[in-house]
Amino acid sequence: MNAAQPSERYDVAVVGAGSAGLQAAQTLGRMHQRAVVLGTDRYRNDPAIHMHNFLGHDGEPPAELRVAARKDAEQYDDVEFRDVEVLRVSGELGDFTLDLADGTHLRATRVLLATGVTDHLPDVPGVAEQFGDLVAHCPFCHGHEFAGRTVGILGAGPQAAHFAGMLAPIAGDLVVLADGADLDEATTAALARVGARVVGEPVRAVRRTEVGLAVDLGDDTSLDLGGLFVKTEWTQATPFAEQLGLDVTELGAVVVDVLGRTSVPGVFAAGDLAAPAGLPMPMASVLIAAAAGMAAAAGCVADAAVARTGH
Repeated sequence: MNAAQPSERYDVAVVGAGSAGLQAAQTLGRMHQRAVVLGTDRYRNDPAIHMHNFLGHDGEPPAELRVAARKDAEQYDDVEFRDVEVLRVSGELGDFTLDLADGTHLRATRVLLATGVTDHLPDVPGVAEQFGDLVAHCPFCHGHEFAGRTVGILGAGPQAAHFAGMLAPIAGDLVVLADGADLDEATTAALARVGARVVGEPVRAVRRTEVGLAVDLGDDTSLDLGGLFVKTEWTQATPFAEQLGLDVTELGAVVVDVLGRTSVPGVFAAGDLAAPAGLPMPMASVLIAAAAGMAAAAGCVADAAVARTGH
């Protein structure tokens, strides 16, 4: 299909081609909404070797799901895919403009953001290299794979106790790596209740071994682990929330309602970048992101129906 010209208008421009954007595309296509999906080859779960906790796709590489989902969406005549980065989104309901990295522009009545977030890992050598496999940040996605093994938790904050509470029924042994920091009294007591031991030495590096991970400590000793959980910090992967003036939570997630509506009319959001009001942070899950994409697409369709009929 020819590149879109500025005069062309889509019913919905979906920005992002991960699970949320792809499900939104399929839903919009089935409802005969003229939609364009704009995506790059960068995804939050790129480091993950396998995807888990997704019915019918447990253990599948994330890229395989994306290929299958795009093939499904491409069956619908009203869905167009463009593999190009969006640089800026501006405008208002009925007349949004998207500036693209290839120098072209397109217009849309509504915009559905599904651009995700970017993880920022602890600054420990080896963590980034093993992230998505032996180093993880989500017990729901990766905890079972470490069942019965010694599992480490990096960090001394309250998140250590939260991880420990979830992993206690799974791990054979729990070790909190305080990395030279002091644990507060409440965290120490919580860890003791689930039998987690604390190693206070600074963590110098993490490296892969034949049987798992070795954690090199500041006292020149090492600790063998079956897997390691870390808390990631995250930021919006794109500047569109700021460009459009969307309301965000204290942690920076775009605030949405159950149909993905943001604080700006005509702008919808789905996936890891968004959280319903009252939820402090998004739930990082491929399945939840896909469901949110469907809900946000339904929200676009519902809004269009109201605009069309006045009811």
